Amino acid sequence: MIALSRRVIAACALAAALTACGSSAGPAAPPPAPAPSPTVPSAPPTLAAGPAGLTPVFEHGPRDAGKNVALTFDADMTADQGPRAAAGERFDHPRLIGTLRELKVPATVFMTGRWAEEYPDQARSIGRDPLFEVANHSYSHYAFTGDCYGLPTVPEERMRADVERAYQAFRAVGVPDPMPYFRFPGGCHDRRALKALTPAGVTAVQWDVVGGDAFATDPDAVARQVLDGVRPGSVVVLHCTRSAAPTTEEAVRKVVPELRRQGYRFVKVSELIGAANGRG
Repeated sequence: MIALSRRVIAACALAAALTACGSSAGPAAPPPAPAPSPTVPSAPPTLAAGPAGLTPVFEHGPRDAGKNVALTFDADMTADQGPRAAAGERFDHPRLIGTLRELKVPATVFMTGRWAEEYPDQARSIGRDPLFEVANHSYSHYAFTGDCYGLPTVPEERMRADVERAYQAFRAVGVPDPMPYFRFPGGCHDRRALKALTPAGVTAVQWDVVGGDAFATDPDAVARQVLDGVRPGSVVVLHCTRSAAPTTEEAVRKVVPELRRQGYRFVKVSELIGAANGRG
């Protein structure tokens, strides 16, 4: 019995020694690294409020920050044009969007809420394509001032609601991240309109180059007008509606290679606004 006990004690001692050797063979394994924190996307750049807190207005980027140019396209459709669309009039322009993708041209599409409702699949496709950004062109495409190209007028007390209704339409059709940029229908605005939109927190985006494609029939003339007007930092306004701007796609095919030959780089409006921040 004593001999058995001694064998048990010896076995235990051997096991303890082996365990100790195993422990001293190297340092303990380090604890697992903490999981990286999720990346929070930064907010889109905007301009600070203008004098008296009015909605800021952006027309072009810095002239001395490289040969950058933003092509912008207005996807116009007024609130009362549903019957015309139902009768076959096309307010969309999928071939133009396809050309921008083919040529790999970033662009900003200023979309009305009514357009997004009429063409939800196209609005969603544009909004989810990283090549593009969707911005607000009002819900109804009614004017925010009187005497604006014959457009009906939004009452002052409904201006903010019209803009917010467009954002609601974008979200409803699946546009994930519409930008906090607003383009007045016809570009028409005054102090009263800028004040009415201050609570909406948007930057109003105008332009410094008019493409002249609305109702144009000569793509060469449109291309020449764009090429003659572009300077570093320019914002070019064109249209994304087949019925009202049938030559835009062909004009873009002429403009893009020529501007690239001249050393221009195509960017979205957000990049120009970001470059303009802090420049005065």
